[in-house]
Amino acid sequence: MIALVQRVSEAEVVIEGERYSRIAHGLLVLLGIEEADDQEDIDWLTAKLINLRIFSDEEGKMNKSVMDIGGEVMVISQFTLHASTKKGNRPSFIKAARPETAIPMYERFIDVLSSRMDRKAASGQFGADMKVKLVNDGPVTIHIDSKNRQ
Repeated sequence: MIALVQRVSEAEVVIEGERYSRIAHGLLVLLGIEEADDQEDIDWLTAKLINLRIFSDEEGKMNKSVMDIGGEVMVISQFTLHASTKKGNRPSFIKAARPETAIPMYERFIDVLSSRMDRKAASGQFGADMKVKLVNDGPVTIHIDSKNRQ
């Protein structure tokens, strides 16, 4: 799993002109699922996300987690994070999980994350044409790969 994590002051998903979900201060997680991902990836990545210290403490240092600040989390499925641009100019998405694998993994990821946070994580709609609006706070953007544990 690849997560592109953005610290946001707000984020919103709009589908067909209607607000689908919204969060205030917290994390926007763009999540790429590949065929090789499993429950271990979900468990590791959800624990990493809720404990990632990228929010400022009283001294202005990134020392607090989303849990510490009582923030919210939004998860958006983003298969394009597995794009390969090695050959030619058209990206290949061969590593990205097919919907029959990715949808249950995406839903389980949100369930596990929500359980760990003790509140529901917001989400997008898998496969929908979404407009994702965000205000990146910082800006802070972190790339996390559950296979490389980095």
